[in-house]
Amino acid sequence: MSTRSRTVLGLAAALLVLLLAVACGGGGSDTGASDTGAGATGGGEQVSGSVSVMGIWTGEEQKKFQAVIDAFNEQQPDVKVTYNPVGDNLPTVLSTAVEGGNPPDIADIAQPGLIQGFVDKGAAKPLDFMESDVQENFGDSIVQVGTFNDQFYGLMFKAANKSTYWFNVQAFSDAGVEATDDWDTFLQNAETLKASGIPAYSIAGANGWTLTDLFENIYIRTAGADKYDQLSKHEIPWTDQSVKDALTEMAKVVGDGANIAGGTNGALQDDFPTSVGNVLSDNPKAAIVIEGDFVPGAVETTLKPVEGYDVSPFPNINDSPLSVVGGGDIMTMFNDTPASRAFMQFLATPEAAQAWAELGGFSSANKKLDTSVYPDEILRKTASAIGEAEVFRFDLSDLQPAAFGATEGQGLWKLFQDFLKSPNNVDGIAQQMEAAAKKAYG
Repeated sequence: MSTRSRTVLGLAAALLVLLLAVACGGGGSDTGASDTGAGATGGGEQVSGSVSVMGIWTGEEQKKFQAVIDAFNEQQPDVKVTYNPVGDNLPTVLSTAVEGGNPPDIADIAQPGLIQGFVDKGAAKPLDFMESDVQENFGDSIVQVGTFNDQFYGLMFKAANKSTYWFNVQAFSDAGVEATDDWDTFLQNAETLKASGIPAYSIAGANGWTLTDLFENIYIRTAGADKYDQLSKHEIPWTDQSVKDALTEMAKVVGDGANIAGGTNGALQDDFPTSVGNVLSDNPKAAIVIEGDFVPGAVETTLKPVEGYDVSPFPNINDSPLSVVGGGDIMTMFNDTPASRAFMQFLATPEAAQAWAELGGFSSANKKLDTSVYPDEILRKTASAIGEAEVFRFDLSDLQPAAFGATEGQGLWKLFQDFLKSPNNVDGIAQQMEAAAKKAYG
């Protein structure tokens, strides 16, 4: 399951549970070590004990995470790691365990808002002992993703790159255009595609989250990372000029119904798999679908990667820094023991990332991972972009209260659908977004 799917399904439950107040500051560990982590060792020293990990990975993902555990045990054979897969129920199961005073040692969490609640209640344990390693291997942006209340608490071990667009190779060839990482050229190519007889865009307007993803990619490139951070926390209003500027750019894509598969009305009815199928087809209905690295997994297609369909980074706008908006699975520690520390420190190494990356279905933001270990060319493109990004930010809508950022039929999802219907109404939509944000934030 994609990171987006898990986030959409889990965020509302996570925030609802937090409203019930996570009441415990973390339970004791069965290793008998103290919560202060006394006696914890550095990455190269041998330790013993056990580590319990609760996660969302099931099925094939669970099998691949076991490869990471096996690689860890090659270095630390005296530590027993037990993994408990709970899938999309993790927010509820983990919150219940924490409240009952029996949390796992480590949990894999896809919602930063859930981690924030655990930090506020004193349940999550800081990772100061490994922050310098993460800084060196991943960089500032990933440290920031895991920083809450000015302290480092979470390592984004598995990442998702949402700053990509996918295209039908034959459609591009027939129109005489090539993939580009420049926004103005991208828009010009769209006009050329339309003139060649095929709409440029396939848009999943029935799913509001695809529209928030498009906006977020435009916003971080037009407003910059600082404004992105401020908007994600509602420190600036949705009526800010930076929001209106991004909406104006977005309208250059969603505002031309004649260049969208099925027109505007068709886009409002197409869900995400349909939007992908419109492009990854022998008889495409559009040339481009703008979404993340999970696009190929949305449908079955006879097209071969690279030959039949390919991927390009989301275009830069006005010489913006190389930026990636994404999601990720953040490893968070609840019991500070030598064994837990050793496992967390291992997860920050390129060896841990390689153990999963070479099996496929995994992207890492670890800049020291040799991208040649990824099993195919397209995955190397999308995954390496995360590690190479100058700026990485977590999906903005996933950082909002669920009622505003991740609920069908209301908040940002509905308002961006309204914007798809009326792309000239920039001021009006911005005002409605701000009104909805004020209500959600109380």
